[in-house]
Amino acid sequence: MSSCDCSGHQNVFSDRMAERDLKRYLADGPDGPTRLLVEAIRLQGVEAATVLDIGGGVGAVQFELLTAGASSAVSVDASPAFIAVARREAERRGLADRIAQREGDFVALAPEVASADVVTLVRVVCCYAVMPELLGRSAHHARRMLGVVYPRDAWWTRTGARLFNVAHRLTRDGFRIHVHREVEMDRLIRDAGFERQLLRRGPLWQVALYVRSPEAPAQP
Repeated sequence: MSSCDCSGHQNVFSDRMAERDLKRYLADGPDGPTRLLVEAIRLQGVEAATVLDIGGGVGAVQFELLTAGASSAVSVDASPAFIAVARREAERRGLADRIAQREGDFVALAPEVASADVVTLVRVVCCYAVMPELLGRSAHHARRMLGVVYPRDAWWTRTGARLFNVAHRLTRDGFRIHVHREVEMDRLIRDAGFERQLLRRGPLWQVALYVRSPEAPAQP
């Protein structure tokens, strides 16, 4: 059984939200945390790299990294609405032949998804109750870099998550969010053979980029 709290996700990640997020991206570019992660990845070099974007949303990470020189991308997202919007935008940009869209929970799909040079998870870890299941598979799929944007490990974000979950419980919506311990996430990724190159904490979101250690076994 997957650890993704995907029940009720279509009520949250709806057509309306997908269209709104795309409109915002087209007007302003990636939001602050996403922009910071993309720039950190660019500085490590992405020429001819392959990208696996878990929770790909409207495609911001994919579009930015392909523009920066990456060769191809795979997007995995559990929301049909976001998949549809991202596919439409990829076609408009002439990138549809370089982006493969997979709908579903990455943990369940992982055996069918190829490894990539760069793996990104922007606002995805908070959708999983059992974080090691997601990060473990993500790290296994990352040949060079693993980038993560996740809720800041702080009392105010945990309080906000509890209030959010109470509200959704009252409406009998199964979707839940989670604030995981930074130290546990960091240890899990390091144990998979990575070194942290970047950590930036904002009021609500943290951005971390990990690079595979030269001593770590190469991924297939």
